[in-house]
Amino acid sequence: MNIFRILGDVSHLLAIIILLLKIVKSKSCAGISGKSQMLFALVFTTRYLDLFTNFISVYNTVMKVIFLICAYVTVYMIYVKFRKTFDSENDSFRLEFLLVPVTGLSFLENHSFTPLEILWTFSIYLESVAILPQLFMISKTGEAETITTHYLFFLGLYRALYIANWVWRYHTENFYDQIAVVSGVVQTIFYCDFFYLYVTKVLKGKKLSLPMPV
Repeated sequence: MNIFRILGDVSHLLAIIILLLKIVKSKSCAGISGKSQMLFALVFTTRYLDLFTNFISVYNTVMKVIFLICAYVTVYMIYVKFRKTFDSENDSFRLEFLLVPVTGLSFLENHSFTPLEILWTFSIYLESVAILPQLFMISKTGEAETITTHYLFFLGLYRALYIANWVWRYHTENFYDQIAVVSGVVQTIFYCDFFYLYVTKVLKGKKLSLPMPV
């Protein structure tokens, strides 16, 4: 395991913690896409089924369990505990536009045609587009709270660090996973406009708005 992988995991975990703290402290889910959070919960669920079949390391197991717990706690807070603050009107991205093609692609392009491998591939493809409902919601409302933009920044940073991790592994281990790399690059592209606006607006104390993502 290299430094880019570790920093990527830390950035990912920090993004989730920022989101949870935002919800708990404000007792509100305003500005947060419940649909994106459901997709992330589905991503972790389908990817980490190997918890029941393979043991890689204590670090690997602990991180997987933490991500699963945090994902479902977030969904619970949005749709149950603080559901009255949830902006369902603006969280209107149609999930079938993502789930149908992702499901089809996972059956067509995978490493092996087995249930666990197809579900793992599905999780990789789905993660690359899971943030779209959140970006779509920001475009509809016209702006995002600063704390939400911090969450998105660290989420995007996690993906960028994982790309660096893949480059490192290719040069040191001659390892290359085409499905993971291509999906990761696609996901990072979705964050490009956001990164620019984060640096030019949010870090200067201005509110952030995004153009229509789709």
